[in-house]
Amino acid sequence: MVVGICVGETSLSEITFISDKMPKVGEYVTIEYDGKKVLGMVENLIRGNDALNVDINDFKAIQKISKIGVEDNYIRGKVKILGDVNDNLKLPRTPALPGTEIKLADKEVLSEIFKVANPIKLGCLVNQSDVDVNVDANPILSRHLAILAMTGAGKSNTVSVLIDQLLTYSVPVFVFDMHGEYKDAEFPNGDVNIIRPKINPNYMDFHEIKKLVNIPSNAYLQERFFRKAFKTAKDNLKNGKANSNNFLQIMYDILYQESLDESSDKRIVDVMNKIDDSMDRYSKLFDKNAANILSNIKPAHVNVLDLSQVDESVASVLVSHILRNSLQRSKNAAHSGNKDELMDNSVFFILEEAHILAPNRRDSDSKRWIQRVAREGRKFGLGLCLVSQSPKTVDHDALSQMNNMIILRLVEPEDQRHVQSASESLSQDLVNQLPSLNVGEAIVLGLMSKVPTLVKIDEFKGRRHGDDMDIVSHFKNIKQRQAEELEHDLKESEDMGYDY
Repeated sequence: MVVGICVGETSLSEITFISDKMPKVGEYVTIEYDGKKVLGMVENLIRGNDALNVDINDFKAIQKISKIGVEDNYIRGKVKILGDVNDNLKLPRTPALPGTEIKLADKEVLSEIFKVANPIKLGCLVNQSDVDVNVDANPILSRHLAILAMTGAGKSNTVSVLIDQLLTYSVPVFVFDMHGEYKDAEFPNGDVNIIRPKINPNYMDFHEIKKLVNIPSNAYLQERFFRKAFKTAKDNLKNGKANSNNFLQIMYDILYQESLDESSDKRIVDVMNKIDDSMDRYSKLFDKNAANILSNIKPAHVNVLDLSQVDESVASVLVSHILRNSLQRSKNAAHSGNKDELMDNSVFFILEEAHILAPNRRDSDSKRWIQRVAREGRKFGLGLCLVSQSPKTVDHDALSQMNNMIILRLVEPEDQRHVQSASESLSQDLVNQLPSLNVGEAIVLGLMSKVPTLVKIDEFKGRRHGDDMDIVSHFKNIKQRQAEELEHDLKESEDMGYDY
């Protein structure tokens, strides 16, 4: 089906066309010339009428012209060139001739485009529901992914569909679950493994604890007292002499005993005060009986770290601890030369509320380790997925390392600019489509897909929490429930012989 004809000057990257029909933005088209069959995507459309131009200010004249000048209407559009269908989507070396016909791409061509080695089915084309959209799993796992959307656009459903598809490959998925959406979820292709948000201090190093307590790098005396207490506390844990689950409390008690000595340095009290302040914040974080969190990760499971009951500072500590240890473990496996061990340590981390864990305009331990895994993780089998409803507040460096993106509806211009600056593949024309996407519709781009795609994401078939609460339905029936209870009480009274 011919949808338009090339006009004006054409280039290797885009062409302008005129049409007498109305194609849809996001539709794929083919242009045949010079022995090539080039695939393109309609990225921009406008309607116009030469007789009804903006320079006419007479309303009655416009009315008259509109009645007789209907045939002067035109449709102009822009097609982004994606590549030669018959040459592995390589960009052509010559532009199309003006006057060349543009046709809708047929289903066979599109099905071939979305045929990948390790398919993950996200949904179907927005404009052609009979064409499934499959993306490749390996580029997602090794080159990272961002899922971005405004609230209510279908972000959680998209994450759930992705997780369920990854489970078909027995990939160990690890979710930092900030709102408890996944702890009671049910996935058709795998089970959920709940991991407690507890750290055994035996698996923490000195610098981690030092940062928690906020001992400055230039406070050499404080650091000396702190290091001594840290080593003693570790020994007490190892020998079973610790009388508390709270590692900071154990250190505090050690320093307290030392401070009782009249000859002790009174600056020990400064360290004790810092520990005391930190205990209020991190009192529930430590458990000397907890296993190493990484040892609890199960393949073919959704491993969920439930962070819904901890504050942001504790969540930051847990994220940085897990990512640091996971990266170090994978590096050790790589340096040992044991490829099987390296692959066994592979994990795909999903970070909900990425704008909290990797904020754009302030520092945090979790942000630093997210950045490091984003830069280095692909070499060691670690993948990241950053999920956020506030893209503008996600760290730009981390976001720019996400070589794949699923972008649902975004309305705020600052969000759009931030995402576009972090992605080379997101053109201005595609950005302009973001506010008009319906719930569950997304722009998919990056290494996981051969071409940018407008996708209607599948509806998740399992069960999860996190949908909007139906508050109105809850309260609008209060009067009905009260009336039913009163009627029930009256009936019971009548049955007992009381007369009202």
